[in-house]
Amino acid sequence: MIPGLIDLHVHTSPDVRARSCDDLGLAREAKRLGARAVTIKSHHMLTADRALVARSAVPGVEVFGGVALNPAVGGLNPAAIDVALKLGGKIVWLPTLFAAQHRRMEGRLDGIEVVRGGRVVPAALAVLRQVAASDVVLATGHQSAEEVAVIVAAAWEEGVRRILINHPEHRVVGMTIAQQQALRREYPVFFERCYAQPGARKGEYVSNGKANQRAIEAVGVESTILATDAGQIENPPWAECWERMLEYHSCHGVTAAALRRMAAENPARLLGI
Repeated sequence: MIPGLIDLHVHTSPDVRARSCDDLGLAREAKRLGARAVTIKSHHMLTADRALVARSAVPGVEVFGGVALNPAVGGLNPAAIDVALKLGGKIVWLPTLFAAQHRRMEGRLDGIEVVRGGRVVPAALAVLRQVAASDVVLATGHQSAEEVAVIVAAAWEEGVRRILINHPEHRVVGMTIAQQQALRREYPVFFERCYAQPGARKGEYVSNGKANQRAIEAVGVESTILATDAGQIENPPWAECWERMLEYHSCHGVTAAALRRMAAENPARLLGI
C-alpha cells in the first residue's frame, strides 16, 4: 500500500443500495493498511456527519465526507451545503445519478440541470460561490464532457480553486483525452481515475486500467488522482481494489514515486491537508 494513501471516493453503508462495507469497517481497514484518509460518498444523503462518527470511533485515520446535490438533499440546495460544511465536509459533488446527463442516458428528462444553453444555471452559480467562499472541493459528478468544461470555467471565475473531475472515462461523462488535455491547459483541475467503472466486467480492473493508464500517460501524473469508487458488492473489497489498481499500473511502467503522487500527494493537496 502507498504510505499516506488517500481515497476520495468510497461508497459505504448505510445506503439505499447494498454496499460491501460500512463507514466504521472502511475506517478500520484504512487504518490497518496505513492509509492517511478516506472519503465516504453517498448519492442520496449527507456523509459529513457520518465521517465525524467514523473518525471518532477509529482514531488514527482521517475520515471525510460531504454532500452530493441530488434530490434527497434538495438538489442544488445551499442549505444542504451549509450543513455539510458546518460538519466539516470537504467535498460538494454536483448531481450524480440524478444529473440531467445521467438521466438523459437512461431515457429520462427529469434530471437536475446544472448547465442550460451553454451557461451555468443561477442555482448552480450560487453553489459555485458557496464552495468558493468555503474553499472546499467542487466535484463535477455525472455531467457531460461539454457541461464539465462550462462548469469549470464558471467555477474558476467565481473563485473555486479545488476542482475534481469525477471519473472522466465514465460512460456518462465521456471526456476524451483531447478534452481533458484542453481543460488542463486552462485550469489546474484534477482528474479522478477509478477502479470501479461501468462497462467493465464486474470485479475486474483490466479494461478500466487500460483506459486509466492511457489517460495518465497522456494527461499527466501531476493532474491525476487515483481513487476506487468502491463499495459495490459485485466488486472486490476496498483494500483489494487498491492492490489490483496499484499492481496494474506498476506492471505497466508507472513508478512508485508517480503512484505516490497520484494516490497520496495529489489528493492531499486537493483537500488542503
